[in-house]
Amino acid sequence: MFGEIKSVHFVGICGTAMASAAAAMQERGYRVTGSDQNVYPPMSTFLAERRVEVMSGYAESNLAHRPDLVVIGNAISRGNPEAETVLEHKLRYCSLPELLKEFFIRGKRSLVVTGTHGKTTTASLLAWVFEHAGLRPSFLIGGIPENLAQGARFTDSPWFVIEGDEYDTAFFDKRSKFVHYLPEVAIINNLEFDHADIFENLGAIQTSFRRLIALVPRNGLLLANGDEPNLAGLLDVKHCPMRRFGLSAGNEVRAENLQLGAAQSRFDVSGFKFELPLLGELNVRNALAVVACARHCGLSDAQIQSAFATFRGIKRRMQVRGEVAGVTVVDDFGHHPTAIRETLKALRVKFSGQRLWAVFEPRSNTTRRNVFQRELAESFADADAVVIAEVARLDQIKPEERLNPESLMSDLRSAGKPAAYLPTVEAIVEHVRQGVRRGDVVCVFSNGGFGGIHEKLLAAFKASQA
Repeated sequence: MFGEIKSVHFVGICGTAMASAAAAMQERGYRVTGSDQNVYPPMSTFLAERRVEVMSGYAESNLAHRPDLVVIGNAISRGNPEAETVLEHKLRYCSLPELLKEFFIRGKRSLVVTGTHGKTTTASLLAWVFEHAGLRPSFLIGGIPENLAQGARFTDSPWFVIEGDEYDTAFFDKRSKFVHYLPEVAIINNLEFDHADIFENLGAIQTSFRRLIALVPRNGLLLANGDEPNLAGLLDVKHCPMRRFGLSAGNEVRAENLQLGAAQSRFDVSGFKFELPLLGELNVRNALAVVACARHCGLSDAQIQSAFATFRGIKRRMQVRGEVAGVTVVDDFGHHPTAIRETLKALRVKFSGQRLWAVFEPRSNTTRRNVFQRELAESFADADAVVIAEVARLDQIKPEERLNPESLMSDLRSAGKPAAYLPTVEAIVEHVRQGVRRGDVVCVFSNGGFGGIHEKLLAAFKASQA
């Protein structure tokens, strides 16, 4: 299918992974063009610097040069003029995961990191362990590791570390993206219900992960969180080696002598002492997956620990954005009750004795729905005060499926938590400004930009100080 390709057009080029792949194709000598309705920095700058031609907006005329291959992004749906033109004229097309498989992963040793939570942290830590050991891996990660300064890189190394998303591939391929990634090692961190817009229930997600497990070769390795009950029924595997990691007895790769500190986590694995500058049990499990994978790939415990010691984290994962007037603002990508709960638990240790605010924007397709109505309220157990932003695009969800903000407020207040449901970023900033005092920590949870709330909070605290 891909033997005669000289020119490639990317529909939806300004997504991080799409832009990175487009730039890499350009570097390999293909003529690359792309289009997007959101052409602005930093991705527009990134592409311009790499001399990739980008057209603003979607139009049939963007395909007038008849590219040999059209890569259609995950966000593109039927009705898009370029998608319609591709189908009408029977142009050769594929999804981004298909492109990655054929042009970048095939022939490599693919290490695929999956799970409902922790994919970005685990993939970043794994990529850094290989980089620190001098192995220069290719990687594609859904975040920006501070050590690597970019979310994607394609090298001539035999190693490829890739974050394997369970979300669907494209409008014409509803399988999870990770089934395209040719796993030699598949890591499954955990498995919970999420993505309520495409998965009907937990069983549907488990089916998708079964498909991934079925693709691990006999000379590969399946690494699974042995503490995750939703994974247990998937692990009766005979076609490839399998190892469990976790904190409980029965895991082949187990953390012992666990010490969760305010600045680091310490634990032993098979008698070797590891220390990681990340917080909380969630990150210990992420690190266990990395230890198990790196050992399998031939790295020593000393090499792994040397990388751990120099790991600087990931943007938007418990990232301190600033401190003004004695108030600390933390940014976190958490958008699932379990992730929120575990992050607050870790922050409670880091900022022991300080008041902890949680400001949450329900904007994912799952948290806008009532599937986690009770769990969402419970996830804020370690917060001293909670602010919930207006539920995004609530009118697009059937009334009987919508998250009920009034019920959420009632549950939080019944648990003794001061709680507010506010319609705008400005209202949230003013509410928090009036309530904070020196020593407080404000953690903002969102998987979007949240109207630049972090900088607005810091500016408001500074103005109050003046």
